[in-house]
Amino acid sequence: MPITFMQQFHFVVLPYLVMLIFFLGTIFRYRKAPYTYSSLSSQFLENERHFWGLVPFHYGIVTVLAGHVVAFLLPRQILAWNSQPLRLYILEITALVAGLLAIVGLVGSIVRRLTFSKVRTVTNTFDWIVLSLLLFQLLSGVYVAVFHPWGSAWFSAAISPYLWSLVRFNPDLNYIAMLPIGVKVHIIMAYVIIGIAPFTRLVHILVVPNPYLWRRPQVVRWYRAPKEVA
Repeated sequence: MPITFMQQFHFVVLPYLVMLIFFLGTIFRYRKAPYTYSSLSSQFLENERHFWGLVPFHYGIVTVLAGHVVAFLLPRQILAWNSQPLRLYILEITALVAGLLAIVGLVGSIVRRLTFSKVRTVTNTFDWIVLSLLLFQLLSGVYVAVFHPWGSAWFSAAISPYLWSLVRFNPDLNYIAMLPIGVKVHIIMAYVIIGIAPFTRLVHILVVPNPYLWRRPQVVRWYRAPKEVA
């Protein structure tokens, strides 16, 4: 199958462009606005729904991302693991459940921002863009898992070699040229999210671990000088 110009752009030019933007954007923001280098949490405005939205989302998304990273770094080991059907089923079901958990948490977070006026007030346009992109990416990931199953196997056999070819600065699109359009869209959207991350709350992924996932509850108060309050 011949490689088209759009495939060259989306799977060769775009990933390198995205990484350049991510690298330079991250450095620029850290130097110019270091105190924004966080999730800019709205937990102090409303905590109950924040907990039930963000915690399931984080546990789900971390599990999904960890699976992608392991398949990228250890593709042969993943394929060996999948040689036993039961282990393959366990891995696929775990990934699907984690994806669904992340969607439930993200939807809860979106509803919270829509229904609580104080939280909605501190939610800017970029936040809505990020939430929309993340929701689309999670839904497309679940779509791929359901309609193009055994993703851990074909990710290790096709996408991992493609990604490694990018790392070696010798892109080889033959690995992904025949992949379904849904998978290709999922990959492209991942690049887009990485590209905008330095300019959004997503930048907080660079300052992990996130201890609030397991720390004891704490009270957060604002302090303002009397003149500011007036």
